[in-house]
Amino acid sequence: MNSFQPGESSSHPFREPASLPPSIPKVNEVGATSAPLKSAAFFIGAYCKEFNEDFMLCKSENREPAHCLKEGRRVTRCAIDLISKMRENCLQQFEEHWNCLEMNNQEYAPCRKPERVLNKCMFEKLGLVKTIPGTPPGQAPIHQVENPLYGRMQK
Repeated sequence: MNSFQPGESSSHPFREPASLPPSIPKVNEVGATSAPLKSAAFFIGAYCKEFNEDFMLCKSENREPAHCLKEGRRVTRCAIDLISKMRENCLQQFEEHWNCLEMNNQEYAPCRKPERVLNKCMFEKLGLVKTIPGTPPGQAPIHQVENPLYGRMQK
């Protein structure tokens, strides 16, 4: 027996039924999909380090979601600021890298060439360096290895 139920659609935009209290500062959404966020992830980690650490300390103090809204909004504002700076200074390199990620199932390995160009631009224009946490000392990070052992798999 098949029971089809049509989905509901509305011509009105979604409205949050319970608005936030005035004590919580307003902030816009980042406005980026997963590929641009993944492309910018290590730079966001470096650029917004203090805000991220404050947020994580707050979350370790209290797991109540409303407890750390201010800190979370500071992280969001910082990420918005960095992505807008990336678009102003390294737009072409940023788009090439995140489009590569988009076309390659969000995998970094096939996108190392545009990643190197983006990393160079970010260092030259904004002074940010991509660092991967947990890289063994004295060993080149994977994004700097010229001839990696593993390549793309044949599809």
